Amino acid sequence: MKASKLINSLGNYSPKIHLAAMPGRRKLFLVCLSFWMAGCLVPNESSSLFETGRSLGTNKNHKLEEPSGLVASISNSGFLWTLNDGGNPAELFLLDTMAQTKKVFTLANIKNRDWEDITQGPCSDQNTPCIFIGDIGDNFSQYPLKYVYSFKEPSLKDSERIEVFDTLIIKLSDGVRDTETLMVDPVSHNLYLVSKREKEVMLYEVASPFLADTLIAKKVLTLPLHEIVAGNISPDGKEVLLKNYRKIYYWKKNGNESLVELLKTPPIHLAYDPELQGEAIAWARDGSGYYTLSENAKGERAKLYFYKRK
Repeated sequence: MKASKLINSLGNYSPKIHLAAMPGRRKLFLVCLSFWMAGCLVPNESSSLFETGRSLGTNKNHKLEEPSGLVASISNSGFLWTLNDGGNPAELFLLDTMAQTKKVFTLANIKNRDWEDITQGPCSDQNTPCIFIGDIGDNFSQYPLKYVYSFKEPSLKDSERIEVFDTLIIKLSDGVRDTETLMVDPVSHNLYLVSKREKEVMLYEVASPFLADTLIAKKVLTLPLHEIVAGNISPDGKEVLLKNYRKIYYWKKNGNESLVELLKTPPIHLAYDPELQGEAIAWARDGSGYYTLSENAKGERAKLYFYKRK
């Protein structure tokens, strides 16, 4: 039977009579099948994987008003990196797990046009951990190029001024779009961006190694999600988180599938108490759970939350 006929036949059922009268398994199968035939991923709801978010502390630094990305440090155990949204100084903040700023680093001679995310991955030597800062935002779809700055991860004892870094110049394969999510796959070392404003967002891939003067971010997948503002891949590469302002989406590999193949499968909705302007999410380095952090909004100081794995 053609998809259109099958969906139409399903639509002819009265939910109060026919679907309600069906056995539970058959009803669930037909509902899920109709969504699948329509090309949609149907998220599963789950509150059994992680505990509800627990506040660890409040961001009291008035120079950090718009945290717009988060990643757990590799070289500084027990610390997190974050940054301010566009229009602020080109600064990198090292936080402890009580949301207190321990050190601020400045990227020399760089403008924060629209910094939106921060992640970690291997440097070009494939051995040293690097920070990747994504100047990738574009609220009005006006910038043909995006910039990602990568540099060896600093430590507390290093100079506050970062002079040495690489600049990756990136162009999306299908036009100019707003993106707020930047991820590096620990397995392939590929770089991924996710668009924000479309009814169904796009996943873009920049294949490693990053050798060209201008790198093309190839569109590899369309996701039936909207307003994705943050994401992170677990340190072992097996789990993925994406979030918008209301929901957190979760995927976990069953084998050795690629990141793209994984994201083709239905995500799980994780329990989430929406923050006022939550644009940051990060796995703990030990896999014990994940953190979220919001911008300060409506006169309230944002809290750092931790969702512990059950």
